[in-house]
Amino acid sequence: MIWQSSTLSQWITDKTYLFNHYDMIDMKQLDIIVPHERLSDVNQILYNHKVGGMMYYDVKGRGRVERQPREERVSPEAGGYTTGRRYIPEFGSRTKVEVLVPDSNYKQIVDEILKTISTGSAADGKIFVKNISEAYDIGSKQTGDPAL
Repeated sequence: MIWQSSTLSQWITDKTYLFNHYDMIDMKQLDIIVPHERLSDVNQILYNHKVGGMMYYDVKGRGRVERQPREERVSPEAGGYTTGRRYIPEFGSRTKVEVLVPDSNYKQIVDEILKTISTGSAADGKIFVKNISEAYDIGSKQTGDPAL
């Protein structure tokens, strides 16, 4: 194969562009799944680290944790009393927090969440870390860290 100088030059330019922009990933998305009662702890940690915003959802799912029998309860409208029957729920309820943080301090945030939330139980939750290549603020049209 014979390379024309313009083709080779364009190939080198494209590869250099991709290489230089691959290194610019400077944000992480943290998906934090915790019991509902720990949401305020996570929120306080994020606030202490000056994280600008977060989203949270009530989610249901299952993990590897042994499911525990629970007392069946009658609806709150009927007084909320227990019936005496026990059942094993198929899925558990948790809160999922999604937040974008600068690459420079995501590890500090993860470490503080682990230190604060962990009780040693598998039911404490999970944290997933994802690379984010770009972020845009629609209103201000800013990109990168300022968009967070």
